[in-house]
Amino acid sequence: MRFRPCIDIHNGKVKQIVGGSLCDTEADSGNSRADENFISSYDADYFAELYKSHNLDGGHIILLNKTGTGEYKEDLKQSELALKCFPNGLQIGGGITPSNALNFIKMGASHIIVTSYVFKDGKVNIENLKTLVNAVGKDKIVLDLSCSKREGNYYIVTDRWQRFTETQVTAQTFLELYKYCDEFLIHAVDVEGKLSGIDTELLDILADSAELLATEQDISRNIITYAGGISSLDDIVQIEKVGNGRIDFTIGSALDLFGGNIKFEDVSKYNGHT
Repeated sequence: MRFRPCIDIHNGKVKQIVGGSLCDTEADSGNSRADENFISSYDADYFAELYKSHNLDGGHIILLNKTGTGEYKEDLKQSELALKCFPNGLQIGGGITPSNALNFIKMGASHIIVTSYVFKDGKVNIENLKTLVNAVGKDKIVLDLSCSKREGNYYIVTDRWQRFTETQVTAQTFLELYKYCDEFLIHAVDVEGKLSGIDTELLDILADSAELLATEQDISRNIITYAGGISSLDDIVQIEKVGNGRIDFTIGSALDLFGGNIKFEDVSKYNGHT
């Protein structure tokens, strides 16, 4: 099990927000607002250098603003700083399409992270997935299966966690989608940013999925990363236990780097290096 660090960027600032609170303003400027847990005074390269120094590769940058806006351009500037500092050590997501995916790889991203582009009109768009594979290769794609619960089941949500798709989150879903990607990043939207503890029901599904992938695809490395609600070291222990060490994790608002109580030094040891 590895700790996968994060750099979330919104309105050109590294910050932590409450999951599901992000929405656009009505103004034409493209600004968006969100309930914020933390805004850093440091630029993104500060965190990239820190992660690099602790051998914490495989983390992710998420650009939270809407593409085509001035704020998204500011997010891009921050991401460029981080990718230049830690080339091939970070993944990036937010507004990814076949037309820009390769540019992010050339900028230094190890993988591109996608959600909305491959889930159109509430369904999985396999043709879009295939187009992305043709653009950068399966081994460069991470699917962000951000999940939220509705009527007792978990579904993939898109458009910055504001729209439910018809795709239910099951072990079979992971198995089918693995044909088109290298890894999965799972945001537990219902607990994201709330410091309320992990989503144990979703974690059970991820554990079953990791087991199925290991069996059916003979995968020995970890390809599922859980994000959302981690508020203590006990939560990390539970992820390791339930996932049998096959599920990686990331921490946002609870980490001391972002104003939380979990010490970065306590989790940086989970770096997969011996």
